[in-house]
Formats: sequence, C-alpha cells, structure tokens
Amino acid sequence: MKKERNIGQEILAGIREIKEWQQGKKKLKTTRVKLPRAANVAKIRQNLDLTQDEFANFMGVKVKTLQNWEQKRREPQGPARSLLRIAENAPEAILKALPRSVHHSNLRHYWTQKKKTISR
Repeated sequence: MKKERNIGQEILAGIREIKEWQQGKKKLKTTRVKLPRAANVAKIRQNLDLTQDEFANFMGVKVKTLQNWEQKRREPQGPARSLLRIAENAPEAILKALPRSVHHSNLRHYWTQKKKTISR
C-alpha cells in the first residue's frame, strides 16, 4: 500500500532547503539542458525527412519562420526550442505525433535510415 503524502511537510522542507541555500549552508542540485539553436533546425527537419511545410505545420509556425531559423536569421524561442529538443533526441515521438498521411512514409524512412546507420 502506498504511503499518503504530506504536502504541507514537503513544502516546509523545501522552504528550509531554500533558507539553507541562501545562508550558504547547502548546495542545490541543478541541471542544465542544452536546447537546440537555429544551427540545428535544418538538420533536425532533414533527419525526420519532412518538408519545410510539414515541419512548420507540426511546429505551429509559419514556413517563413522556419526558413528564418534554418538560415540562422532568427533563433527559435520558448516552447519551439523544447519541441526541437524532442525532435532531435526522440524523432520517433515526433513522427508518431504527425498526421497519419505524413507520418507513415516518414516513419518508415526514418527506421530504414536508422538501420543503415546502426549497421555501419
């Protein structure tokens, strides 16, 4: 049986931890996440074997915005960078999320390319 959580105690423990950190008594664990930059966008899209129209539609941006990223005139911001990180690190998740008409041929292409890379 699962033990019931005491949210109040967890909050107080968190506040005590912050106070100790402020006083220099404790180091807090930090994690840095490197998000993709414009320089990665074209490679990420090409790895998914998507057209600019398909990828822009999936990302929820205009094709012109995607082109600006790919040509390094602009940097992706906010949620777009997080979505690009997923596309870079888990492309199969992106391909599964695409409309059926797009993702079937691209998913097949992705796994064919992946097998070629593994067998080298």
